Amino acid sequence: MEDFKRQAIELATTYGGKILLALIVLIVGLLVIRALTRLANKAVDRTKLDDTIKSLAKNVVKTLLYVILIISVIDILGVSMSSVIAVLASCGLAVGLAMQGALANLAGGLMILIFKPFRVGDYIESAGAEGIVRDISIFYTTVMTLDNKKIFVPNGELMNASITNYTAAPQRRIDLEFKITNDIDAELVKRVLMTAATETEGVLADPAPFSRMGAVDDDTYIFYVRTWCETGHYWDVYFDLIENCSKALTENDIDDPEERIAVRIVKDVD
Repeated sequence: MEDFKRQAIELATTYGGKILLALIVLIVGLLVIRALTRLANKAVDRTKLDDTIKSLAKNVVKTLLYVILIISVIDILGVSMSSVIAVLASCGLAVGLAMQGALANLAGGLMILIFKPFRVGDYIESAGAEGIVRDISIFYTTVMTLDNKKIFVPNGELMNASITNYTAAPQRRIDLEFKITNDIDAELVKRVLMTAATETEGVLADPAPFSRMGAVDDDTYIFYVRTWCETGHYWDVYFDLIENCSKALTENDIDDPEERIAVRIVKDVD
C-alpha cells in the first residue's frame, strides 16, 4: 500500500500539472472552436458559393480546428509526436484499404463540386440513373426520377461514367421522324409538317423550324422535323408537336406505310 501511495504521489507530482493544463486547454479550446465555427459559418453563408460547397467548407474548418486542438493537448501531455504520427499513419493505411469505395466517392464528390458537370435541378443521365438532381453530397448524388423514385448514385461512379446533362443549355432541339408512302407529293408533306411545327405553341422562331425529306426506304419517304424550344418546356412541346403533325397529316389524307399495309391486309381477307 505504501508503494502504491508513493507511486501515485510521484505520478501526480510529475504529470499532474501537465494533465491539469491539458484539461484547461481542452475546455478553453472547445469554447474557442465553438465561437470560431460560428464566425466561419456566417462568413461562408455570406458568400455566393453553392450550398454543397458551403457545407463542405464549414466541415473542413471545424475539422481543422479540432485537429489543432488535439495536437496541442497531446503536445502538452508530453507525448512524442513522432509516435502519434506513426500510429495515425498505420491506422490511416488500414482504414484507407477498408474504405477504398468511400474514398473514391469522396474524390468524385470533390471533382463534381470543382468542375460542376451538373447542378441541383439539372436533368441528367449517368451510371444507369436518369432524373432530376435533388442533392449533391460528398459521397452520393440524389437523383429523382420522373415517376418519383429517389436514386442515390455514388459520386465515384458518376465521375467514371459519361454524364448527359439535358438541361445544361437554355434551349433544346426536338427531332421527329415521319414515314410517308412515296405516292404522295413530297412538297405537300413538307408544307404540312412545317405549318404544323410553326403553329405549335412553344416552338421557337429562331432557330427556325426545319422540315425536309431525309431518306428513302423502299416505297417509303422519311421526313424529318426539327424544332427548338425552351429547355423547361421540352416535354410539353415534344408531345404537342407529335400530336399536331400527326393530325395535320391525317387532315390532308397523308398516310404512313403501316396504315396502308393494314388496309390492304383487311381487303385481302375479305
